[in-house]
Amino acid sequence: MHSGSCLCGAVQFSVAGDLPEASACHCTMCRKHTGHYEAGVDVPRASLTVTGDDKINWFKSSDKVRRGFCAVCGSSLFFDPVHLDWIGIMMGAFDGPAGTKLALHIFVADKGDYYEIADGLPQNAQ
Repeated sequence: MHSGSCLCGAVQFSVAGDLPEASACHCTMCRKHTGHYEAGVDVPRASLTVTGDDKINWFKSSDKVRRGFCAVCGSSLFFDPVHLDWIGIMMGAFDGPAGTKLALHIFVADKGDYYEIADGLPQNAQ
């Protein structure tokens, strides 16, 4: 079991089971949503329990995806492809050790020019 929350604690969540490897998305939308690039894990919806979900605001960033953040403190929390059976959770929202590691960078063709990716992990242009 892994738990986490937003900065103010109004939204809390838990994920049953081990977390998969994480990925980092450098696309423009993820950078704007998080303020840098987005690091997250994709988990089955059935493994996620959320309390304080009435404090989540959802921004529909495309026809297929919405992004969830705390309405109180603004913490970026979720990447939700509504037509799929999984949901993405921002790595920074987990409390304590996550027991997983970053495994891949995606959309690096869109990354900001103010940083370099030098961790040796695979990088996908899109």
